[in-house]
Amino acid sequence: MKKKLTIGILAHVDAGKTTLSEALLYLSGKIRTLGRVDHKNTYLDTNAIERERGITIFSKQARFSTDAADFILLDTPGHMDFSAETERTLALLDYAILVISAPDGVQNHTRTLWQLLEYYSVPTFIFVNKTDICIKFVEELESEIADTLSKNCVAFHEKYSKSELDEHLALVHEEFLDSFLAGEPIDDYDIATLVGERRLFPCLFGSALKTSGVEFLLDALGRYTLSPIYEQKSFGARVYKILHHGGTRLTYMKITGGSLRARDEIVYLSSDGRRICEKVSQIRLYSSDKYEQVESVGAGEICAVIGLSETYVGEGLGVEADTQKPILEPVLSYRIDLPEGCDTRVYFPKLKQLEEEEPSLHLWWNDELSQIEARLMGEIQIDLLKRMIDERFGIKVELGAGRILYKEKVASKAIGVGHFEPLRHYAEVQLLLEPEPKGTGLIFDTRLPENSLDVNWQRLILSHLYEKDHRGVLIGASLTDTKITLVAGRAHLKHTEGGDFREATLRAVRHGLMKGGCVLLEPYYKFRIEIPSEYVGRAMTDLQNRSASFEIESAGEKCTTLSGRAPVATIGDYTREIISYTRGEGRMFCTSDGYEPCHDQDEIVAERGYDPEADLENTPHSVFCAHGAGFVVRWDEVDSYKHLDAQIEQDASESIIPKARRIAKQYSLNNDELEAIMLREFGPIKRKKYSEPKVFSADKKEHRPKKKLVSAHKNIIIIDGYNVIYSWESLKELADFSLEKARETLMDILSDYVAFTKVEIILVFDAYLVKDGVGSDFTHDGYRVVYTKQDETADAFIERMMFELGPDYSIKVVTGDKLVQFSAVSSGILRMTAKEFEDDVRRVGNEITSFVQKLAESSKK
Repeated sequence: MKKKLTIGILAHVDAGKTTLSEALLYLSGKIRTLGRVDHKNTYLDTNAIERERGITIFSKQARFSTDAADFILLDTPGHMDFSAETERTLALLDYAILVISAPDGVQNHTRTLWQLLEYYSVPTFIFVNKTDICIKFVEELESEIADTLSKNCVAFHEKYSKSELDEHLALVHEEFLDSFLAGEPIDDYDIATLVGERRLFPCLFGSALKTSGVEFLLDALGRYTLSPIYEQKSFGARVYKILHHGGTRLTYMKITGGSLRARDEIVYLSSDGRRICEKVSQIRLYSSDKYEQVESVGAGEICAVIGLSETYVGEGLGVEADTQKPILEPVLSYRIDLPEGCDTRVYFPKLKQLEEEEPSLHLWWNDELSQIEARLMGEIQIDLLKRMIDERFGIKVELGAGRILYKEKVASKAIGVGHFEPLRHYAEVQLLLEPEPKGTGLIFDTRLPENSLDVNWQRLILSHLYEKDHRGVLIGASLTDTKITLVAGRAHLKHTEGGDFREATLRAVRHGLMKGGCVLLEPYYKFRIEIPSEYVGRAMTDLQNRSASFEIESAGEKCTTLSGRAPVATIGDYTREIISYTRGEGRMFCTSDGYEPCHDQDEIVAERGYDPEADLENTPHSVFCAHGAGFVVRWDEVDSYKHLDAQIEQDASESIIPKARRIAKQYSLNNDELEAIMLREFGPIKRKKYSEPKVFSADKKEHRPKKKLVSAHKNIIIIDGYNVIYSWESLKELADFSLEKARETLMDILSDYVAFTKVEIILVFDAYLVKDGVGSDFTHDGYRVVYTKQDETADAFIERMMFELGPDYSIKVVTGDKLVQFSAVSSGILRMTAKEFEDDVRRVGNEITSFVQKLAESSKK
């Protein structure tokens, strides 16, 4: 069976990436004539802006075959402005071809692409293009690539015989040395294995325009690649592009498991968390702008689907998880000015369709200024956005001057307190905020045990942290590189509602930022400047004045190369200046390099004039209650009013523990010793005592220690899901037809049961045989649903839960497994068979029906 591979071509701008794509399609027989970028007739660059500018903007796919394999080719943008589009395709690739221009060598953007390929673990071939117009020897190019990218980049010369290639590989890679010394030829499979493990990167040389070396590249792709293995039998897919074509919404995806048929139903979550169930009406296989309609697709296929209205780029369907946020982000924000007579609030939802198709445009509504803004990477994206709006909606827009997108991070550790207690409401949350290294983003965690704050409240707090775009307190910029940990929290049995914890959580974040302070971060570019040597002095002076750090990469009589990094705010417009004073002979290449502390923080903060205390949407103050009324407490006084006391431990472990526990840990005191000290120092507690069981001794002189009795205060039912499904006749019949439908039906039944009885439930499904299964744990309609991970049975999970929850809960286990029932009885836990539970569910159902009938009768009266 022929291999089926998805390959992508990546390169810095003008390296010849699209020309190589044309050559591959031409030599494989896919196209009859060889298109050229300068002739504006290439097979893949079909957009008018692409042909006009001679660059690739949108990633497109083409299909071609050789004797060895069937290929799906993804041509990606090479310009830095569209790096996010390139990054989205990396998660789809089985193999990548990194194109390097021989005259230009390894550019900054090439290094960025290499790091992304390493990050996404994509096996890579390197094609050095334009060798016909390069004055460097091939050996020099090979050495430069090995020194810059990886020592495992090995030249595969077309002129090499098999023995010469084996000798070259043996000299470079020690794993081939033994075979070579033994006189054994190195097998193609062994080479392909190392390529697939990213321990070998074949480097090939040629000229795509003249198709030189391209035939050899096709042969290498067939010989030194392995078929990907898709072990997941259930349906899974990864969405990577959305397009609207003639009123039809196309969802582009790669199938990562199982298969998909036309008219199949797909259940997924929309971007705002709604559960959607839609039917696939059509499946298309695209090659450039042409497509073939098919009835089904299997794992490894890339297709476009019609019928899904709420999908989004990066979404995982079926068993596939969502892809992570792209590493490369825009650094500039532009105001979009609509023509007179156009209402911005009316047009904003329409413009959001463009972001759906091209997520790198980042359109958003600025509430403070009541204007539409776009977060972009550069000028070409600006031109693209204006053209897309004109073509789609028939209006000509203008974009204001670019504004730097700053970020903030917490400056030092601090515990933020959020308290929300107006009359008949109550919640207190304490969060530890810690600075994290560059590029970490936001991390949310909890260190609270379940007996300190109910796990449902903890999950609610974490969900509120996730859903909010947190802002710093210097200029109100987005918060990043900060870890936020829940270290204390309290709810009221009667007065606490979900919204109370939202208020307390967000106030705690702001309070922590006010206490710990913030550091302003600004975006940086890595740059490489090539200029005539006579202008080096001017360039170095300019760079110093622009707060850049740099070095001379190479110096010659005619040309000098400078490389370094500088703030986007100072270096962003320097390209025009270079072109001006070098009369077009100088060039500058820039690549995003993350965020660093701002070089002129005080000036920026003063210019923005942001007042964190006046930001009512993000207030740091808390609300307390006294004498039957709520009152606001300023952030700098909240610590004096707080109800809980979490401390920052300053020892090596940096742990967060309440004060009394810290003392006990420091002096190795057990609970009895600590209680004796507290009794001696402060006397007995003046409050109503709870009764303890009396201990009677046969010998009155013997004093036995009293046993502490903890009364179970919560009822919980742990249910073996599959045991119930195959014990209830109605569910068993449904499971024979569709196990998924049986699970959903059981979950719906339990939703009604929980809503009426107010009992807590943990529903456990056994995923013991799911290979590489990581399990899942989520809340459904107010109760907990658990899918165990690989090699963990539902029985083992239930026994562990009985042990963990036993002291604090009145537990009832629903299962037919005798061993689990025996374990429950021996632990003092109630057991119930699936049949008994079915009777109880039926009884509750009858009560619900009776209750509804009574309501209906009373309403008639």
